[in-house]
Amino acid sequence: MVIERILHGDVAADAPKLGSFIDGRLAAVDDLDKADLLEVVDPATSRPLARIAEAGGAGIARAVAAGRRAFPAWRATPARERAALVMELGRRIEVHADELALLDSLDTGNPITAMRADVTKGVRLLGDAAGMALAIRGEVFPLPGLHYTQREPWGVVGRMITFNHPTMFTCARLGAALVAGNCVILKPSELAPLAPLAIGELSADLFPAGVIAVAVGGPATGSALVTHPDVARLSFTGSTATALRIQAAAAASGRIKTFTFELGGKNPIVVCPDVDVNEVAGAIVRGMNYTRVQGQSCGSTSRLVIHESIADAVLEQVVELVGRIRIGLPTDPETEMGAMISEAARARCLEMVGRGVAAGARLRAGGRAPAVVDLAAGAYIEPTILDHVTPGSELADAEVFGPVLAALTWRTDAEAIALANEGPYGLTASVWTRDIDRAFRMTDAIEAGYIWINDVETRFPAVPFGGWKDSGVGAEHGLDEILSFTRVKAVNLRVR
Repeated sequence: MVIERILHGDVAADAPKLGSFIDGRLAAVDDLDKADLLEVVDPATSRPLARIAEAGGAGIARAVAAGRRAFPAWRATPARERAALVMELGRRIEVHADELALLDSLDTGNPITAMRADVTKGVRLLGDAAGMALAIRGEVFPLPGLHYTQREPWGVVGRMITFNHPTMFTCARLGAALVAGNCVILKPSELAPLAPLAIGELSADLFPAGVIAVAVGGPATGSALVTHPDVARLSFTGSTATALRIQAAAAASGRIKTFTFELGGKNPIVVCPDVDVNEVAGAIVRGMNYTRVQGQSCGSTSRLVIHESIADAVLEQVVELVGRIRIGLPTDPETEMGAMISEAARARCLEMVGRGVAAGARLRAGGRAPAVVDLAAGAYIEPTILDHVTPGSELADAEVFGPVLAALTWRTDAEAIALANEGPYGLTASVWTRDIDRAFRMTDAIEAGYIWINDVETRFPAVPFGGWKDSGVGAEHGLDEILSFTRVKAVNLRVR
């Protein structure tokens, strides 16, 4: 098993070779034609963890063929029975929670405590999806004759996830599509595929072969999944730039595809002058996800839009709070902030910070690697805060996807709303005020798909999560997501 080979094998001697999980088993490397080996690296130590054969077009073709064979019987399986199998998968994941959390921590650089919480959340999301299985139903129309709709699964669907929450995203993306009656090809990020592969193995003797596949690979594998003629429904979590390439590839394939996209964000946290300074400072730090994924979250409130009268007082508190964050090896339970996903990601963040400072922003904290010898081999960066950021600048509008907070100030509510809506993204936002009328006026005017009032980062699984503008199409979570993995068929009976 993946868990045994990665966590209990002699990885130091030779990073194990692995294949994708296709047709109910982990494929041997030799099974895939001319497979390229992708090296999976621990970003905190630069140590190789595994070498995985790129699934590529051949692997995707096999996964789709297996899914098509399995689909008729899986579709005919009663919804209650599908839900029971999804629940059992959650129980198996919970049994291996500590090992999956360790895989995620090694794979991503995220603190192991945060990844343990991710496993717990993933199990809960599987349970939530299973609990809504019987809500998949159609409607009857009160017209002459009999007119009704029924919801049917798409068939073989593709779900592509990013690297920051491997176990949690695997659970979330499998649960909704499986409960709806689809066979699922999950493509994890090639940067963090180990826990998804392990979860595939945990499902091997539970689901019929072909119902679940985990296809590992880079852009070539993703393109093969997107363009396959027998995969009409797909979802992708990741960058806007990649989503645009996916849309172009789908169009070039000559087939109509239906997508859900959960993409980037430069999410504003709008702070009014009537707030408690200490409370909002803690929320700013929490909303940045410094201590969960090193700021690498599409939902991070990375753009502080704060009234000028309290900006200095709040930022002083924020700088003090981030200075207490313990940076260390992700596998240490005492660590609060780990490494970024790669050296390339760290370099991109530092370059953006450098350009921001050159353009006039003031560095208040961080903006460098921590001065700790034990961390020198990893992709670490200190929690970073900049103010005096110019509206419309790169630092104000572009997603850094790292531990970088950009602060802008305002005087009037109209100016605050304009700053909040500036730029191409519209995923999340947060408004902080004691004035309920002001709060509702601002949330009505802000162009974002998921907004908190006097809170940050709290997610409610039954509430749909999705972005506006370049932040996405459609929604994840809750019944909305499950129903999106069905198609409506209308049936009309004329009574003679």
